[in-house]
Amino acid sequence: MNSIDIMVAEHDKILFLNQVVRNACFLILKGNEVCVEDFRTIIDFTRTYADKHHHGKEEQILFQEMKDRLGAVGTNLITHGMLVEHDLGRLFISELEEAINQYENTKKEDIKLDIIANAIGYTKLLKRHIEKENEVVYTFGAKNLPKEIFDDVNARTEAFEKQAEAEGIQKKYTDILKTLMDKYDVK
Repeated sequence: MNSIDIMVAEHDKILFLNQVVRNACFLILKGNEVCVEDFRTIIDFTRTYADKHHHGKEEQILFQEMKDRLGAVGTNLITHGMLVEHDLGRLFISELEEAINQYENTKKEDIKLDIIANAIGYTKLLKRHIEKENEVVYTFGAKNLPKEIFDDVNARTEAFEKQAEAEGIQKKYTDILKTLMDKYDVK
């Protein structure tokens, strides 16, 4: 099992979710009501699949080894780059959830701005973040980590995946994504 291949495939799913979010925001911009239930599902997907599941493997396994073994370059790339962006994504999602809660409780039209701003901010951040990880960070780690360490990263990633599979994480969120893609016409 190649951990990088798994994480890149997860990025593809996250990018599909980004398009769902963009389409949902465009509908709001066109005057449609906010589908609170769909935004709550999107928030759950980002927190559970993108953050806990995907970022969990990065932060606990691959990025930790890169910080521990690749010197100042590895530490700076991860600590001052990728982890900062993970936290910024969490902030966007937290602010989106707050806006959804306010909208649901008040139905004030101006809160739609906060929903759109935070949702689109998140998608823009993730698009750039994923490009950096796929094209730079993962490649740097795979080329520069010693083979035995990278083999261990792969083994630990496989164990992480098996545990998540036993909990039904991958299937649940793949099914959720498919439903959202169908609803928001994402191909």
